[in-house]
Amino acid sequence: MIHEDAARLAAELRACLGPLVRRLRQVHLDGELTLSQTSVLVRLDREGPATPSELAAGEGIRPQSMGTIVAALRERGLVARDPDPHDGRRVVVSLTDAGLEALRGLRREKARRLTRAITEELTPAERGQLAAAIPLLERLSRRV
Repeated sequence: MIHEDAARLAAELRACLGPLVRRLRQVHLDGELTLSQTSVLVRLDREGPATPSELAAGEGIRPQSMGTIVAALRERGLVARDPDPHDGRRVVVSLTDAGLEALRGLRREKARRLTRAITEELTPAERGQLAAAIPLLERLSRRV
């Protein structure tokens, strides 16, 4: 019985959080980055400089596709390609200041939209319930 309740709760949580996360991932500034380009910038911000092959493997795409994404980001000045200091035959892609600023703008927009949704959709009591649930969700995220 307890396991069934936990399984049902897990399914409901996935069904609820999945669309929220997907919608936040889809937020982009008009005329700005594609989802793939954004994902590469986020990865570079989180994990640091990487070779195009490492980026492709991390994103689960072909190296040729990553080459196209990196070229588009480089053309916009959001990433730099430099020789690998340990192996001059390879290049390393890194985030530029402009790329970091683009990510910050995107994060501000996501935060603005989520704040507006919370403000417009939830009563003060519901906002309190949500605030109380956050530590629980953080614990779960570390465990999964």
